[in-house]
Amino acid sequence: MWQHRFIQVNHVNLHYVTQGEGELVILLHGFFEFWYSWRHQLPALAKHFKVVVPDLRGYNDSDKPLTGHDLETLSQDVVGLIHGLGYRAAHIVGHGWGGTLAWHLAQRCPEMLKRLVVLSGVHPQQWHQSLLSNLEVMRRSWPIWVSQLPTLPEWMLQPVLPRLVTTLFQSEAIRKNAFSAQDRLLYEAALRKPGVLSAALKQYRQILAPQAWLGNLLTPLPPIQVPTLVLWGEDDSLLHRTFSDSLERYVAAPLDIKQIPQCGHWVQQEVPQTVNRALLSFL
Repeated sequence: MWQHRFIQVNHVNLHYVTQGEGELVILLHGFFEFWYSWRHQLPALAKHFKVVVPDLRGYNDSDKPLTGHDLETLSQDVVGLIHGLGYRAAHIVGHGWGGTLAWHLAQRCPEMLKRLVVLSGVHPQQWHQSLLSNLEVMRRSWPIWVSQLPTLPEWMLQPVLPRLVTTLFQSEAIRKNAFSAQDRLLYEAALRKPGVLSAALKQYRQILAPQAWLGNLLTPLPPIQVPTLVLWGEDDSLLHRTFSDSLERYVAAPLDIKQIPQCGHWVQQEVPQTVNRALLSFL
């Protein structure tokens, strides 16, 4: 069975869940989620690997500092986690916002990765290229635009969390039975913890921050050099599957892109067995 632990990395205390032994696999959760979104993958992968699933800084039981919610700092959190666990590199798997973080980590710190897997996660440069030029992307990216408002989103979302969780998770899922009533209560409880909503929104705010735009323009990154697998739900209503197009420009190593039919944004929770097979085969 998995265990709950804490580790001090990059000046924050991160909570993580772990199971298994062997090569290190780190699973990175997405926006408004926490370690629990990988509950179906933990025991399957733990038969062959040491699996570690952190709550990203600001989420659930990890520290919630006022700063450090940009991709660069979050990447250093993951680097610190790898080193703190006694490893030199890891297989990195990310979903949604965790997938965006995984893309960034693979380009900024290539020596830390053995293999990369991204589930419905937009490459950072794709965000910057699409948010102001693609009307469909702009429409579907409403959480990013709303999050740019200071303070107001946190104040508005707190009283409607039950409805928000149901809408975001179950309503956006193609396979509605992926989220039970108990699952929704756990997500709501994690989001109600002091500081979580603010931290989550700060991570989205940084996407449109001037330093993020300038960083991409002034410091072009080399293509990714590790084998990469991308899994995308064909019916993802939050992140259109066109985001999985043209990824070859970012990856110089072998790249495998799989579209999963009858599946929405919550890939590893909607079709856990399909994802587990793909992960075990690739890793």
